Amino acid sequence: MPLNAQALHDATFAELLAATERTAVHLEMRDSYAVGDEADDFSTFLRTGIPNLDPTRSFWPQWMPLVQEAVGRGVVMRRARIVSEPVTDYIRYEHAITPLNLEAGEEVRWLPRREASTIALPGNDFWLLDDTVVQFHHFTGTGDWAKDGRERTTDPAAAAAALCRTAFEKVWERAVPHAKYTP
Repeated sequence: MPLNAQALHDATFAELLAATERTAVHLEMRDSYAVGDEADDFSTFLRTGIPNLDPTRSFWPQWMPLVQEAVGRGVVMRRARIVSEPVTDYIRYEHAITPLNLEAGEEVRWLPRREASTIALPGNDFWLLDDTVVQFHHFTGTGDWAKDGRERTTDPAAAAAALCRTAFEKVWERAVPHAKYTP
């Protein structure tokens, strides 16, 4: 996926994923997120304990087709989440809506944070596409997207891709498949 710096900066994530040929991995390491497109569903979940598993609501109509298209052309999509235990309300919510990630074609695993102590991890959540393009996510202390909430690189001198690849694979091998993880 060779891209010059400007093309990498200007591309949407959907465009980057459309150019991905083999693998897309995502590592999430926060115990709480407060991104706007989940606020209503999360609030309802806190009030009722019932997750919204309607794939036509919230952010799912945009996300599921992206994943299905990528998986349909052979891209392996894996998502790993490092979580503190006992888990936060947000992680309970995230676990409850993960069946939609699975339905779209993602593989998802969970790693208790105590099992990650000996893994060298990047400082931020990230996507790694085809082992070369890294998109780091930056959040505020309250869990919302920070201004300039993403940073992308393909610079091999930065060693970002190698760090992310190694970290993700270590997390993945230790993590529990979604169906076997109980928050």
